[in-house]
Amino acid sequence: MEAKPAFKTIDEYIAAFPENIQEILNKIRAIIHDAAPEATEAISYQIPTFKLNGNLVHFGAFKGHIGFYPTPSGMAKFEKELSPYAGAKGSVRFPLSEPIPYDLIRRIVEFRVSEVREKARAKK
Repeated sequence: MEAKPAFKTIDEYIAAFPENIQEILNKIRAIIHDAAPEATEAISYQIPTFKLNGNLVHFGAFKGHIGFYPTPSGMAKFEKELSPYAGAKGSVRFPLSEPIPYDLIRRIVEFRVSEVREKARAKK
């Protein structure tokens, strides 16, 4: 069995995929940057991660879907809108056979940013 490459940057991660998947990943990355401009990029769990006082969101490409990981609180807040998609406690799968809900991704990231900021304020 071949070991997966150890990505060091989100650019390296995205470059490993076919062009059509790169387009989707780059669009999600741009949405996150726009909604969370002060968040920093990282690779965590071998997938793209944005950090803002800890993990903000993760995303990644898989065989038949885009995985998006907005934490359990992000999932709970948008439970109704995420219900058409398969997922688990802190993750959702957007099938590549359907349009990616970019607007929903943006709203989830905006929620996560406000949640993280609120937690930081509460700690002060």
